[in-house]
Amino acid sequence: MTNTVLLDNITHQDLRVVTKHSADFGDNINQALIFPTEFTDIHREYPIFFNKDAQGVFQSIALLGLDRDENLFLDENGWQARYVPAIQKRGPFFIGFQEKMIDGEPHQEPMIHVDLDHDRISDSDGELLFKPHGGNTPYLEHIGTVLRTIHQGIDISTGMFAAFEEMGLIEKVDVEIKLSDTEQYNVPDYYSISEENLMQLDGTSLERLNKAGFLRLAFLVLASLGNVSRIVDMKNQKRAID
Repeated sequence: MTNTVLLDNITHQDLRVVTKHSADFGDNINQALIFPTEFTDIHREYPIFFNKDAQGVFQSIALLGLDRDENLFLDENGWQARYVPAIQKRGPFFIGFQEKMIDGEPHQEPMIHVDLDHDRISDSDGELLFKPHGGNTPYLEHIGTVLRTIHQGIDISTGMFAAFEEMGLIEKVDVEIKLSDTEQYNVPDYYSISEENLMQLDGTSLERLNKAGFLRLAFLVLASLGNVSRIVDMKNQKRAID
């Protein structure tokens, strides 16, 4: 259960949020949900794959580790990457909607909500949300950007996967990661972009994908797969230390 309320600059004037990344805050995960709005940053750090949620709907994930509860980018000093997925950066914050009348018509306006029972909430440690004499702190402005990344990404994701499926671009992949002659990881139920099918699309289909902004996203997914070798190197380094 959560205790989620609308963020208020009076009620929550002294509220603080602990921003460090650690296993204590649920960062010891071997994959993270990601969104098309962050593919540009994600593809430079992590392999991007697709899988299906509990309802059978495609979603995008970044591969972070190979074993259960293993994030190879997480150590005692925090998250060691240039970009942390938005879903992990948002902390206790969510987008909620409030009805607002505009020109006599009701509209759903997105507003920042906060889970007051979240482990990152503190009265004494971490980042303040509001300045002492009014206004948002840079941290809260950053959170607004993170939440927009997620909110807009959800909408884009729906159209992206619909287009990829329509054009036969999604294929199941066998992710086989060999660490040594005796140790190999097989990661099941992952999907990716079919490079062969992408290269065989006709001009009309490519134009449609490009105008929608999905062609670039497909190429970013393919480019990200080079990071699988990085995962292997990081895993082998960890094994050597352990």
